[in-house]
Amino acid sequence: METGMSNSSASSNKTQSRFPLQEQFLQRRSSRENLDRFIPNRSAMDFDYAHYMLTEGKKGKENPAVNSPSREAYRKQLAETFNMNRTRILAFKNKPPTPVEAIPNFSSAAQQVKSAKPRRHIPQTSERTLDAPDLMDDYYLNLLDWGSSNVLSIALGNTVYLWDASDGNTSELVTIDEESGPVTSVKWAPDGRHIAVGLNNSEVQLWDSTANRLLRTLKGGHVSRVGALDWNNHILTTGGMDGRIINNDVRVRAHIVETYRGHQQEVCGLKWSASGQQLASGGNDNLLHIWDRSIATSNAPTQWLHRLEDHTAAVKALAWCPFQGNLLASGGGGGDRCIKFWNTHTGACLNSVDTGSQVCALLWNKNERELLSSHGFTQNQLTLWKYPSMVKMAELTGHTSRVLFMAQSPDGCTVASAAGDETLRFWNVFGTPEVAKPAPKTTTVEPFAHLNRIR
Repeated sequence: METGMSNSSASSNKTQSRFPLQEQFLQRRSSRENLDRFIPNRSAMDFDYAHYMLTEGKKGKENPAVNSPSREAYRKQLAETFNMNRTRILAFKNKPPTPVEAIPNFSSAAQQVKSAKPRRHIPQTSERTLDAPDLMDDYYLNLLDWGSSNVLSIALGNTVYLWDASDGNTSELVTIDEESGPVTSVKWAPDGRHIAVGLNNSEVQLWDSTANRLLRTLKGGHVSRVGALDWNNHILTTGGMDGRIINNDVRVRAHIVETYRGHQQEVCGLKWSASGQQLASGGNDNLLHIWDRSIATSNAPTQWLHRLEDHTAAVKALAWCPFQGNLLASGGGGGDRCIKFWNTHTGACLNSVDTGSQVCALLWNKNERELLSSHGFTQNQLTLWKYPSMVKMAELTGHTSRVLFMAQSPDGCTVASAAGDETLRFWNVFGTPEVAKPAPKTTTVEPFAHLNRIR
């Protein structure tokens, strides 16, 4: 069982700002702070020559009359032979060795230059940091999402805010009353205009963000808070503390169309595959379920396709692979700390990697074979992995509390992370995708176009 709400000493370091989504500006340190010593490279020094130059080398210059022309010529030749004409005693940098190649292979060198891909620079610091006061430090909730219209939604206490990434403007969508709140989950619909808001009182609200208008409230499906949401076209899937998973058709009055029962504790992770045929669900009971939409029924609770019991802690972090439809990545909580990869057609575990800390969220790179994970104790970092080798490419630090939520920009380049330290950070971790060359225009020539049409 995971620790939901955190009351650690990290709360004392939370930002004192009460203005949501305002950018933080770091103060410059004074010029006298953190002055580093410059340590010379002792391995490149010749101490014997240095001693000679400080002692014996100056004697000839002090008594120039004593030296005869022949003696002076001998001294110069001796200095050239033993490399004593140097002017610097201390060496601060090694000279690179000169490459020696007996027979240059120009063809292979040209081939390497042509095939070598430039290494992507991964910034180690966030490019922007916003204040996020009253962000709930609760592992089981999902309080951050980035819509297809490039607007980011975040729930801070009882209020849902919208931050427009194109111009940086912030607006308030809704503030829930104390009896119904706080907000426990947010999820944009595929159209980037409508948004679902899960509440602590078991209800789910549907909002039109453009008109800032409440469209409807879904009731009766759950008996406790709704901490997980995901869309499959017009189907909104909700997961609650009661262990239920419900498919809601938001177009009809009787919105509950399917119910999945397999978790005995709170459902904290929900993700539909890109095809919309399979649903992955993770819960506080350490279980991971795969559900198949084709066998779903409204008459009785649907049986799972796979029941996966390999994790030893709560399963919240879920991410479907964008380049392999049946590949799912899942992350375990503090008692598990593992990222596991699954073939969801067979239910086989393909790989398991111990990350050393609580896995809070997972995101695939849409343009490269890479996976980003966010973590809790002890480093509260984001880790970029190369798939399938799972070699660490970068570790991004800056948050001072566990990084509970991550969201990806529509273009797949920028990642937003929100943590218990009440900050929202933006990372340019996935880089800019290569611009595809436009396909040559094919002009279809109509047969006999040069002839006059027959009337």
